[in-house]
Amino acid sequence: MGTVPQLDPGQARDLLSREPGTVLLDVRENWEYQQVHVEGCCHIPMDELPERLAELNPEQALIVLCHHGNRSRQVANWLQSHGYRVSNVVGGIDAWSEMDPGLPRY
Repeated sequence: MGTVPQLDPGQARDLLSREPGTVLLDVRENWEYQQVHVEGCCHIPMDELPERLAELNPEQALIVLCHHGNRSRQVANWLQSHGYRVSNVVGGIDAWSEMDPGLPRY
């Protein structure tokens, strides 16, 4: 198991556009997701992930996102230990909203 790649939001967006089939996985709580989310992402709250792991395709690369990047880093490490190809968004949706002013901050 290696170190999970850390991407800034711009790198994550570029990877999503360059690599069809890559999934942006939002692991925030439901109330956070309802506040703001990146269109087209997959939403599975962190605490539900072990029970819902079968919803993710191990053949697809995952980019994990949370509010500031801490929970998503933990999830990315866990997913990597289960054989998934993952990256983490440093700064989370908060940093993403700086790149995309249409996304509100909370």
